Amino acid sequence: MPTLTLRVSDELALQFAALAATEGGKSALIRRLLETAVGAPESKRAPVAVGAPQKVTVRFRESELGQLGELAAARGMTRTQWITSLVRSRLGAPAQQSEGEREALRAIARELNRIGGNINQIARAAHRAEIGLDPESWKVIGEARDQIAALQGELKEVVDRTSTYWEGR
Repeated sequence: MPTLTLRVSDELALQFAALAATEGGKSALIRRLLETAVGAPESKRAPVAVGAPQKVTVRFRESELGQLGELAAARGMTRTQWITSLVRSRLGAPAQQSEGEREALRAIARELNRIGGNINQIARAAHRAEIGLDPESWKVIGEARDQIAALQGELKEVVDRTSTYWEGR
């Protein structure tokens, strides 16, 4: 995703930061302003929650509490976490992951980092002319590329599974 950078006066930066604090943050506000300026549809990102948390009490029947408990347990969450995640997703917040999903994402990220490190070592050695990119080296690079593609697929599955769950699909 491209990044835009600009310079403004200290005073303008402070004023903008104060406004952005009530609008979900600087990035979110700039994104909305840019989308409006070019006539693009607004992204589905929700503003960052601001203010102190408030307690809400909701009443459910005993059978409903049982169902909520089962749904929450299936995702590795408490009932409160599950209800909060559902409400936040309906308000447009990013999808909430269960602990199992977060651990799966961490494992994939670790593996991608390991593979990336290996590829960087190969590239540095090739640049220093320590190794030639013979057919075997190209084979190793191809295998690494395939591993990365497979892990990206796994990552997409985890993220899609989380998103579709909270969207009620």
